[in-house]
Amino acid sequence: MAVTTVSSRELNQDLGKAKRAATQNPVIITDRGKPAFVLLSYTEYQRLNGAAPGRNLVEALSMPGLSEINFDPPKADMRSRPVDFS
Repeated sequence: MAVTTVSSRELNQDLGKAKRAATQNPVIITDRGKPAFVLLSYTEYQRLNGAAPGRNLVEALSMPGLSEINFDPPKADMRSRPVDFS
């Protein structure tokens, strides 16, 4: 994967160029010559974050094989207890 590197100054001078480069590959932004930030497309961020673009709760809960997962949470204790207001 090719990575583009720009300085903070270059980024401020031509943000559009950095954004265009980020659509293809990550852009490393340096501060005083040292890598400080990474600019990614939102799609790439979602991919790295493990989120599928456009996925919603209904789609996540209807995944194949989900019904085979053993999930048996403990029952909540809902009994009332005396309260001391002194």
